[in-house]
Amino acid sequence: MKSLKKKRRIQVIALAVVSLALSTALIGYAMRDGINFFRSPTQVIAEPPAANEVFRIGGLVQEGSLVRGQGDTITFRVTDGGGIVNVAFTGVLPDLFEENQGMIGTGRYIDGTFQASEILAKHDETYMPKEVIDALKEQGVYVEPETES
Repeated sequence: MKSLKKKRRIQVIALAVVSLALSTALIGYAMRDGINFFRSPTQVIAEPPAANEVFRIGGLVQEGSLVRGQGDTITFRVTDGGGIVNVAFTGVLPDLFEENQGMIGTGRYIDGTFQASEILAKHDETYMPKEVIDALKEQGVYVEPETES
């Protein structure tokens, strides 16, 4: 009788472990395309991603680099103080998008140009994504803004 209970308990535990491993694998498989990693321009230049890899890039829009081309295509450069990456975006930029401001773009790095499918800009005059601030601090470019008391 004891060995039957022990055997049954081992079977239940083994089934639970296999179920947990299978569910973890399925969740990871489902999320593989949904995870976009943030990279700074310096990281993109140092280790260029594959042309089919979708990722996020963030930094400051370099002053004097914003060019509105013919049609809907807009080009500009994004920098973190250490590296500069050319960006091309087809579409309508957010209203708050401007030079010397923080931005994050989602897209692919193809032939030395980041082809953005989505551009996100700051939402007020003091906001900048944490990842962008961290990358700029690493390069020694970012200085904390003074707060009013």
